[in-house]
Amino acid sequence: MQSRFFSFCAVLVLVAGCASDPVGEPAGAEAPVQAAADAAPAMITGDHIPTDTGDLIIHAISHATFAMAWDGQVVYVDPVGGAEAFAGLPSPNVILLTDIHGDHLNGDTLAAVSTDATTIVAPAAVVEQLPEGLAGTVVTLANGEETTVAGIMVEAIPMYNLTEDRLGFHEMGRGNGYVVTTGGVRSYISGDTEDTPEMRALEAIDVAFVCFNLPYTMTEDQAASAVNEFRPRIVYPYHYMGSDVDLFTSMVDEGIEVRVGGWY
Repeated sequence: MQSRFFSFCAVLVLVAGCASDPVGEPAGAEAPVQAAADAAPAMITGDHIPTDTGDLIIHAISHATFAMAWDGQVVYVDPVGGAEAFAGLPSPNVILLTDIHGDHLNGDTLAAVSTDATTIVAPAAVVEQLPEGLAGTVVTLANGEETTVAGIMVEAIPMYNLTEDRLGFHEMGRGNGYVVTTGGVRSYISGDTEDTPEMRALEAIDVAFVCFNLPYTMTEDQAASAVNEFRPRIVYPYHYMGSDVDLFTSMVDEGIEVRVGGWY
């Protein structure tokens, strides 16, 4: 390294004179960027689901929070838990937010994980509560609307309560569930909801993330009944704290694969 530098200087001396070593860079020292270049990139691990253009990777984090990776793009769903919950994971290209409640929306976590390259997709009620100065771009999406971000199609699906004594938790139109399309694979994210007609009418869903817990969303029976009607290939129960995931699994029809991830 040093001998090449002095050889180069010798040539320059013949034509214009050669300066000494660069200021602040001791002769023979390794460039400080080398270590960063050699560092291993952050990776997402988890379940792999084949798509037309590479695997979709599902990485459970906690309760209603998880990450998805596909074709070099990273999606965070309802990121909460602070920066430490995402340690070792790559920064998100897209963040999907479903509702205003604290287990779905946390301003400090959003500020910690968002970058200028992040697009946040959320319903209007959530956008109104986002912290000021948040990095990235915000897209407001209402029930029934869709957008495409980083090559990923995102459709907003209504999420709300139906049962009379639960109506105060999630009114229709405030929050979003989502159908996310990656390489031809359609993934449904329920958000906090009961077994609404919109959920039961879903078509061609490959992967579903379905909630159940009382009193906020629905029972194991409601969730299984809806899953048996719209029939995803794979269903992940999530957001089921305090519920019986084995009971749910037992009620799901044969031919639908139930995967219990590491949310708890």
